Amino acid sequence: MKRQFDDLMLGSIELFCLAAEHSSFTAAATAAGLTPPAVSRSVQRLETRLGVRLFVRTTRQIRLTDAGKLYFEQCRQALSQLTEAERQVTGGQVKPAGRLRISAPTPYAHYRLLPLLGEFRRKHPEVTIDIHVSNRNIDFADEGFDLAIRGRTPPDSSLVARKLEDAELVLVAAPSYLKRAGKPRTLEDLAKHECIQFDLPSTGKRIPWPFHQDGKTIDLLTDGGLCCAEDVLGIVTLARSGAGIVQTYRFIVEQDLARGELVELLPEFGGTSRPFILLYPHARHLSLRVRTFVDFLTQKLNKAGGKR
Repeated sequence: MKRQFDDLMLGSIELFCLAAEHSSFTAAATAAGLTPPAVSRSVQRLETRLGVRLFVRTTRQIRLTDAGKLYFEQCRQALSQLTEAERQVTGGQVKPAGRLRISAPTPYAHYRLLPLLGEFRRKHPEVTIDIHVSNRNIDFADEGFDLAIRGRTPPDSSLVARKLEDAELVLVAAPSYLKRAGKPRTLEDLAKHECIQFDLPSTGKRIPWPFHQDGKTIDLLTDGGLCCAEDVLGIVTLARSGAGIVQTYRFIVEQDLARGELVELLPEFGGTSRPFILLYPHARHLSLRVRTFVDFLTQKLNKAGGKR
């Protein structure tokens, strides 16, 4: 087989991938133990070989061109396959290493994901983790993420979707609110109460509250003068302050319920849930760090009672 790449060119590809992941020649140089001009020269060497621009450069930042995005995705997969091949021929002795970029929505990040990351880092200290806590949808190719956790499966067929759990929903209010407004006894009673709203970031529409009634799941549109957007934990903070009634995930308020700081309402209509999905791009060979993290997370959630 004719040799296509010398050691210098392979090194340039690795440095290009580092620069793309960090969106910075300086950060890539720091990670590689080189100088920024050395990284820049390596990228220029690749651009000359390919005859295309891989980055748009300004005085403040760099970003991938369309050709650069395509080349980055292919190179990243190729480097991951090389790492996997090395792992297999050495009997699995290669350790997971490198940068892992994860996007997760606010409630799941704070109450499920973030508490587990310290343990993962202790087990795999050569993996560095960047967490993007946000409820917006991300672009894997454009933003360089390895994994995302979302509350629904997107229509994008290029992504692997793996359910982490069905998170139970619960209706709650603070004792101070119930003392002032009384307890709802039926679903119809909710129309007389201050029901705190949340706007879904992807649509801007208010989320209906699901309940079980007469053996079916119904979606109930409620109303109220308080509405949060972006951060779903805001509605829980309002409920804790006595501002009204809210439907939220049980894992967020279970400690409040145990302490009596919130009260569960209409449990006979409860038991509904929403899924949380782990997403990552299709690849013939997942990088070892991604596969190790996926296995770790799903195992931990199984032990905690999550349903896959």
